[in-house]
Amino acid sequence: MTLLTGCLAGCGQQEFKSVDADEFEKAISANNVQLVDVRTAEEFAEGHIGADATKNIDVKRPDFIEQAEQELDKGKTVAVYCRSGRRSADAAKQLAERGFKVIDLKGGIIGWRQHGKPTRQ
Repeated sequence: MTLLTGCLAGCGQQEFKSVDADEFEKAISANNVQLVDVRTAEEFAEGHIGADATKNIDVKRPDFIEQAEQELDKGKTVAVYCRSGRRSADAAKQLAERGFKVIDLKGGIIGWRQHGKPTRQ
């Protein structure tokens, strides 16, 4: 078991990068970045980061990966966020394991708002 775990951790497994609100804002302003809110539809409706192009794919749904693979382009960076950073870290890990290049917002939308960044309804 230990040998297998070591290999999984070191044998080509993709990583993701967690960034602060300023770096995340800079990254999502690029044309080649796909912004994904991994919270529930209800949370998304209460306010989200970005414009109309922001996707809402709930990481807690059993079809999260299938939906992500249908809606996202592996050739473009995926920027994920949630409320506080836990769910987006989980989503980032799952997406990275499937070959997506991923950045994760540290502190989620809570941290984003604490840095005075705008949200939309």
